[in-house]
Amino acid sequence: MHGLINRAIQCFVQDSYGQQRWVDVTERAGLDILEFEAMLHYEDAITDQLIDAAAVEIGAPRETVLEDIGTYLVSHPNVEALRRLLRFGGVNFVEFLHSLDDLPDRARLAVDDLRLPALELREHASDRFSLTCRYSHPGFGHVMMGILRTLADDYGALVFLEHQGGQEGFEVIDITLIETAFARGRQFDLGARAG
Repeated sequence: MHGLINRAIQCFVQDSYGQQRWVDVTERAGLDILEFEAMLHYEDAITDQLIDAAAVEIGAPRETVLEDIGTYLVSHPNVEALRRLLRFGGVNFVEFLHSLDDLPDRARLAVDDLRLPALELREHASDRFSLTCRYSHPGFGHVMMGILRTLADDYGALVFLEHQGGQEGFEVIDITLIETAFARGRQFDLGARAG
């Protein structure tokens, strides 16, 4: 697993629950590692151990922890760059949804050896979509639930999301767009602010 994934789990726990909780998670996972290097690769089993240990330490189901990680990745000030990468996908939530097919390729532009699961959006009606997440490691659909929920708010859209589960190798999320301009979206500028 790419170190960015484990580093994201680490930062989520530290920023949301504190350093001691992160130490508790690594101990429960049976790991001697406290700091993950973003550009290294780790065994996939380590990622599973971290997520399972975090679920126990936080006291939430694994799926909830994964969704919370997705929310964290696009809402916490420490990871603003990912939000910016995703917001370049469109000026409204529907355009953003249609850009998701290209997300793994856009991520590789930023980090050459990062392999995100393939995403496939299907439009069933102007207000109904499904997103298929194809993976070699389960759980990414729940991370995408957190990302989608947060970015819908970011765009000011009101959506209903439902994780349909999955089969070996993929998960499906149903997306119902209730209103595109439900609330005022969060401010977004093309240029990053310096300083």
